[in-house]
Amino acid sequence: TIDLGDPGKWHHNLTTSMLYEEIVRRGEGTIAHLGPVVVHTGKYTGRSPGDKFVVREAGSEKEVWWDKVNRPLPPEHFEALLGRVQEYLRSREIFVQDCYAGADPQCRVSLRVFTERAWHSLFAHNMFIREMDPEQLALFAPDWQLIYAPGFAAVPERDHTRSEVFVVIHLERRLILIGGTSYAGELKKAVFTVL
Repeated sequence: TIDLGDPGKWHHNLTTSMLYEEIVRRGEGTIAHLGPVVVHTGKYTGRSPGDKFVVREAGSEKEVWWDKVNRPLPPEHFEALLGRVQEYLRSREIFVQDCYAGADPQCRVSLRVFTERAWHSLFAHNMFIREMDPEQLALFAPDWQLIYAPGFAAVPERDHTRSEVFVVIHLERRLILIGGTSYAGELKKAVFTVL
């Protein structure tokens, strides 16, 4: 179970227009002529492939191509980092999107995306396939969960990361943890890596 604080502060599966309102209300971005959302990603304007890690655990260790792109992270370092991210997010509003990656029902992955920013939730809402049936959405059970905390910067000496940015995939727990960057492409690419 992912403990991100009071579920009463969570915004579940907001529509596009509701997310637009939240983005403007929270000062995360502006609406440009003809409707696109304009945001600033900060100093990271692209992916940080050197900051991607895969948790090295017995169940998947032999399935991963370990190299400078798939850096190993011991499970105990992952758990410590996850705990710090959870603590950081407990005092914040959380945006949740339930969606699918992959169009073929036999191959797709169901995904629950937790973000601290409305615009990242809008990115997930647009990037992935939404469940349009309200009854099915009420029964939604994700295969994978993704926690995106762009405002949380890792401390490399403490968190065993390369920089303040981290993208960590835990194959056994089916959990993706991203932080230290606002570049939304990390969300997409991490899910594509899982696929």
